[in-house]
Amino acid sequence: MGNPKAFLEIHRQEAGYRPIHDRIHDFGEVEQTLSTRERKLQASRCMDCGVPFCHWACPLGNKAPEWNDALYKGDFELAYQLLNTTNPFPEFTGRICPALCEKACVLNRFNHEPTTNREDECAITEMAFQEGFIQPKTDIARNGKKVAVIGAGPAGLAAANDLNHMGYTVTVFEKNEAAGGLLRYGIPNFKLNKAVIDRRIALLEQEGIEFKYGQAVEVNDAFAKEFDAVVISTGTPTARDLKAPGRELKGVHFALDMLSQQNRVLAGMEFSKDERVTAKGKDVLVIGGGDTGSDCIGTAHRQGCKSVTQIEIMPKPVEGPEDPQNPWPEWPRTLKTTSSHEEGCTRRWNINTLEFLGKDGKLTGVKVQEIDWKPNPEGGRPIMVEKGKPEIIKAELVLLAMGFLKPEHPAYGNNVFVCGDAANGASLVVRAMASGRQTAQKVNAFLSKNK
Repeated sequence: MGNPKAFLEIHRQEAGYRPIHDRIHDFGEVEQTLSTRERKLQASRCMDCGVPFCHWACPLGNKAPEWNDALYKGDFELAYQLLNTTNPFPEFTGRICPALCEKACVLNRFNHEPTTNREDECAITEMAFQEGFIQPKTDIARNGKKVAVIGAGPAGLAAANDLNHMGYTVTVFEKNEAAGGLLRYGIPNFKLNKAVIDRRIALLEQEGIEFKYGQAVEVNDAFAKEFDAVVISTGTPTARDLKAPGRELKGVHFALDMLSQQNRVLAGMEFSKDERVTAKGKDVLVIGGGDTGSDCIGTAHRQGCKSVTQIEIMPKPVEGPEDPQNPWPEWPRTLKTTSSHEEGCTRRWNINTLEFLGKDGKLTGVKVQEIDWKPNPEGGRPIMVEKGKPEIIKAELVLLAMGFLKPEHPAYGNNVFVCGDAANGASLVVRAMASGRQTAQKVNAFLSKNK
């Protein structure tokens, strides 16, 4: 701990975003960076607590006090080494993680100015790549055993990375044309430039992992027998639907229909006019108040929409830094305003969707109704009751962003393991990576016991 008074003398400083009038015209990353001097000062604010709740809150168990101290002292190589012991891909979490560690930071309890852990880890990793501190490991001793990983999302990549370093020959099967899962096909480029993913995949390939794309694998007994172990990390492919009248109208889409297509367009893929899901010149309604809905808002602006409205069936979260229902160091379920919301959006809560309206098979609007939630006298889920009169929201494009269904799996053989969202349901990228690492340990224990 180089400066024990820094948290008292230096305020939290975030890098912030590019100006709205500039960023909404392209898909470049919206987040800016601090200078090296400013970044070191932010790292110095870490108090090196005796009980580091940041470490407790992080699914990966990142040791923020250690690498923040190395960053403050200017030792980026050591900082990355410490960070990489727990986090295999900090360039991903450094951009898109909600930073559970920061909400659990003692400084967040003290003055709501936690250490900038997420930005710090991104800065550490980018400097490590820039200075050549990150090099492929080419001296891995192979143990002669083969492992298949089905799905190249964050969980699968984390599992493959660890198993490869343990000496297993790893083959990753991916149904899409490139690796990344929702990192590539769900998260917009303005939050995560896909060159960042390509850079890491190239490193994994140099270290010996084989990627096979365009292969949707059915994990049956015959396939499982070809490998010593199989890891299933296929995520949660089924989005939650909304079976309201008029669902079949042209203009009603799942959020990923738009997000994945836009990312593919930016990668050079072409779509016909009929195939294209675009918000250009349209009034857009996003149903669902989470991060995926937020990503739809930012994408709609960049496509040239006329307006965007976001509705959520649940009540509006509490405003401010504290959540009475989830006190520190738990994650506060407070109102979140993203960079996409800042770009312009009407947000409404306690709104139920009744019907999709259209003309000549095309969407023209959505009938909605304000509702309220009353306590259930028998306990359990609150009861939804009507509150306001039905109204119509004009919309030529509706994006359903209501989450994903937890997949169900058949019984597999003893050498098949399931991890990430495929096992636990939709969650955070950092939790998927943690699950991938934990599964790699389970695979290793299983194969070590069954030599």
